[in-house]
Amino acid sequence: MPSTANLLSPIIEKFEGELLQDWLKALLNILVRRDPATEKELERLSLQFLRSLRASVGQSADIESRGWEETRALLTELSQLGVKKGFSPIETANFVFALKQPLFERLRAELAGTPDLLAEQTWLISTLLDKLGLFTIEVYQKSREQVILRQQQELLELSTPVVQLWQNVLALPLIGTLDSARTQVVMENLLQKIIDTGAAIAIIDITGVPTVDTLVAQHLLKTVAAARLMGADCIISGIRPQIAQTIVHLGVNLEDVITKATLADAFVIALERTGSTITYAKQDR
Repeated sequence: MPSTANLLSPIIEKFEGELLQDWLKALLNILVRRDPATEKELERLSLQFLRSLRASVGQSADIESRGWEETRALLTELSQLGVKKGFSPIETANFVFALKQPLFERLRAELAGTPDLLAEQTWLISTLLDKLGLFTIEVYQKSREQVILRQQQELLELSTPVVQLWQNVLALPLIGTLDSARTQVVMENLLQKIIDTGAAIAIIDITGVPTVDTLVAQHLLKTVAAARLMGADCIISGIRPQIAQTIVHLGVNLEDVITKATLADAFVIALERTGSTITYAKQDR
């Protein structure tokens, strides 16, 4: 009984130019966002995919087998391009699905006199392309998740800057909610800055933290403990009356941690503890 390999490979080889032309036309009609660079990239990937598909299908019908490595790599590259260009999952998967109509038109022309064989081959080829399309969607989703995770990590790092206020004095202004993931980034950034600068004092300013609950307080204590293990003492500034009442109500023990109402107050304490002083120049009246 003829198989997909017996007919799909010869059809691609015989009609490669026509298939490529009709396929690209269908693709460009589907895409919402397009530019010359993207069209050129799609043309390259389409030609490579046709040739790779012709070689792969001649080896095995299992797209997970080693014979399909090149084809899977091309679809992975396409999915990553789709994520980069802002294509939707459907637009990306249509890279494969749009090939069906040009293929079936050539298949019908070749098998017009054998309807049973035409039906069989249409089903086999359609099933194969469906599997490749689903593979493309799966890779697209994974690629997009990786991009989102990377962007979240970058935002976390940008939202937790550690700045050097003075010699041996660091400041870590926190804005927004302090959760477990962000606490980890805070600690890593602070500890790395302590190593880089040899700072003896780190001021953690929570003026921009909207609320402090038990979990947030525990995160702060963990950060203070980690800094102390690196040889730096911490001062927590931005303790507003509401936050002070909340901390007392929660029973959180901050007795061994210096706290101040403002960053300026904390900075004065930090200067004293590092042996630095500020003098004001006299102005002529």
